[in-house]
Amino acid sequence: MTYGIAGNIRKEQLWDCIARLIDYFGAHEIEWFLHEPLARALAGRQLLAAEEAQRRSTPDLAVRSDIILSIGGDGTLLNTAHSVKATGRPILGINIGRLGFLTETDAANVIEAIGRLEAGRFSLQERTVISVDHPDVGWALNDVVISRSGSTELIAVDVSVNGTPLNRYWGDGLIVATPTGSTAYSLAVGGPIVMPGSGVLIISPIAPHSLTVRPVVLPASSVIEIRVHSDPDTCQLALDGRNRPEVTLDLPITVRKADHNIRLVTLPGSHYLHTLRSKLSWGHGPQQPQ
Repeated sequence: MTYGIAGNIRKEQLWDCIARLIDYFGAHEIEWFLHEPLARALAGRQLLAAEEAQRRSTPDLAVRSDIILSIGGDGTLLNTAHSVKATGRPILGINIGRLGFLTETDAANVIEAIGRLEAGRFSLQERTVISVDHPDVGWALNDVVISRSGSTELIAVDVSVNGTPLNRYWGDGLIVATPTGSTAYSLAVGGPIVMPGSGVLIISPIAPHSLTVRPVVLPASSVIEIRVHSDPDTCQLALDGRNRPEVTLDLPITVRKADHNIRLVTLPGSHYLHTLRSKLSWGHGPQQPQ
């Protein structure tokens, strides 16, 4: 099996993790490649010979690798997912970040994880992706967000589902999230936590100017049309946290399930409910006074 390595070069914990991986791959004669920016950073830090870094470097890990190791946090994994695009190349998330909802293991257990991959002891989980037509913007693994930009005024957003009007939302904006994105921005504004594979999409208003407005869960087959009725210059569109300043919001935005999924590696003993309990500190009971 050939591995591709991508990582967040702004995190100091990255270098020790990669050094251990390189040593392990060399000792076991396992083929591996590096994402170009990571290869340059390793050579610049003199952690890898320049010639070796160049030989291992590739601009497209999805072409050269069977599995991609994404070392960082959720943001790093989202970046890796967008580089993989629709190739279906599996991603194993290795957490060196703060929370890591999308990552499967942490840096301390990375060699054990590789051993399980080499032994074939893993499964692949299909994660829903949503596409955005405006007329053709892109796709998101987590969410699509329309929000205020440089203005304190409320914005008005009309939403229809499969051609039927749902609501005009007044507030700071609107989120359309996948189950994967349910633990991201959507959760922060009061949206529900949804298990991956649930086959739904979530509409979560951002600071709505009405107490009766609540998040809505829709079938993943839904076609959601969004029209911004405020000044388009006061709004912005973001996909997975990436602002799209080139998009003018004076045309309808159509959000629907994309034709491809992102595949995440799952290791033995892993379960989404375990992740929730760990990341959200559930089940520990009230803290006792000292």
